[in-house]
Amino acid sequence: MLSARNQFKGTVKEVKLGNIMAEVVVSAGGLEIVAAITRGSVEKMAIKPGDTVTAVIKSTEVLIDK
Repeated sequence: MLSARNQFKGTVKEVKLGNIMAEVVVSAGGLEIVAAITRGSVEKMAIKPGDTVTAVIKSTEVLIDK
């Protein structure tokens, strides 16, 4: 069980692998969530497009400027 309240179940749309980091795009209920995680984590969890995952968001602030 996680204490984070912002959890969105969705489908992996795209995985972009870098040397150290990876970008995972998740489609969740009309939202598109992009997460930057380590490449090692992607490989250990074998994350690939079409997988069902849960995006867990734990943040103290979100800033937007225009």
